[in-house]
Amino acid sequence: MSHKPQFKFDNSFARSLESYFHYCDPEPAVAPKWLQFNHELAEELGLDPVTLDSDAGLAIFSGNETAEGSKPLAQAYAGHQFGGFSPQLGDGRALLLGEVIDTQQHRRDIQLKGSGRTPFSRGGDGKAAVGPVLREYLIGEAMYALGIPTTRALAAIATGKEVYRENILPGAILTRVAASHIRVGTFQYGAARGNEDEVRKLADYAIARHYPDTAEAENPYLAFFAAVADAQADLVAQWMSIGFIHGVMNTDNMTISGETIDFGPCAFMESYDPGTVFSSIDHGGRYSYANQPQILVWNLARLAEPLIPLVDPDQKRAVELLTETIECIQPLYESYWLTRMRSKIGLSKEDSLDSQLIQDLLKVMEGTDFTLAFRRLSQVLRGEREIVRNLFKKPNDFDEWEPRWRKRLEQEGVATEETAQAMDRVNPIYIPRNHKVEEALAAATHQADMTFFSKLLTIVTRPFEEVEGNEAYAEPAPATSIPYRTFCGT
Repeated sequence: MSHKPQFKFDNSFARSLESYFHYCDPEPAVAPKWLQFNHELAEELGLDPVTLDSDAGLAIFSGNETAEGSKPLAQAYAGHQFGGFSPQLGDGRALLLGEVIDTQQHRRDIQLKGSGRTPFSRGGDGKAAVGPVLREYLIGEAMYALGIPTTRALAAIATGKEVYRENILPGAILTRVAASHIRVGTFQYGAARGNEDEVRKLADYAIARHYPDTAEAENPYLAFFAAVADAQADLVAQWMSIGFIHGVMNTDNMTISGETIDFGPCAFMESYDPGTVFSSIDHGGRYSYANQPQILVWNLARLAEPLIPLVDPDQKRAVELLTETIECIQPLYESYWLTRMRSKIGLSKEDSLDSQLIQDLLKVMEGTDFTLAFRRLSQVLRGEREIVRNLFKKPNDFDEWEPRWRKRLEQEGVATEETAQAMDRVNPIYIPRNHKVEEALAAATHQADMTFFSKLLTIVTRPFEEVEGNEAYAEPAPATSIPYRTFCGT
């Protein structure tokens, strides 16, 4: 006899912020089946994986049963989408089941995604298909393994019901775990309703939940804004250091916690090109790889706007204070980026010429596989220079850059092999290669075959350990004239 899973749900969001959600029940799944279950994450959340990985867990994650203590709700938020403001978006196909306190005493949201219509569905069916659900599962777990703050997947369930997009596809539900689902757009939602008290309540809640130290500051709301900016600047620097392109950096896809969220049209860049765009709907390249740092600043400026009345009763003074902080974001991002990029080329000390050295390497790298070029750079230090040199489109340009790099490494005073090992710890050999992701999602969608997905998941969640036999997972896609395109998955 299986026991009922115990979540010990708390619902602090619902208790504190009644105007930011609607209660809503998930639509039942017709014939739910497990696609994937994350035992490691269940343990981290203080849940019993054995009890959850059962028919009882399946019933909860498919929306067919409500766990004890859960009051499912759809959160409200607004957002700038590709620069245009929508005063009401909200969870159109997601429901927050509740919050749990994990084994590290951190509060985490557990949310169903693809569980049916909500009051915010805006004409959509509220469902999700197997492909986008497994993409989010895979990319989130890969990001986590790379050490990048991210929402994670606890479970993926096939619903047994079809969803209608351009084609008829098998339906699925993702169970997503996040530090919280409060977004820049959540603040914009409160401000769009002209209710300063509601924005203050949200800010107080976000401070208590994510940045409690800022409550002690002379100006808590200004300190809160600076803390969010710091977390986001660090996050985007990490994206840039591994060639990750989010694809849809709308303000409703930007968390206050500094976690990566919403893996719709995201992808990892292969051949290095700063203008790379994957999203099928990003016609102007707003969210290209190179634009991500600028969009970071733009989005944070949108967060500053609802905070103006909280920062100072004198609007002019509030704007001045917030503007000073906004002006620090780009230099802050650049310092995080430089630290990450230094470590990728084996540097731990600082030199004023490092930024130029790295920028020059990136110029040399254009048209070359981003992940492999960085990973193989350590092999130069192990005497395999020629193999690495031949990775570059213009090997002669690499020949000019390399002596400058070696000279800079001498300043570090670290043994060569020690440097090479340190580089291998930060430069992954495996990322979710786009053609491998598509292969796995196609097999799961069209043949109900999860073997490709399971293999890929195993490989990308150990990204720094090179394993014999997995060479195909470290190689770029075969050359093709058709550019890779991703879709939102809604």
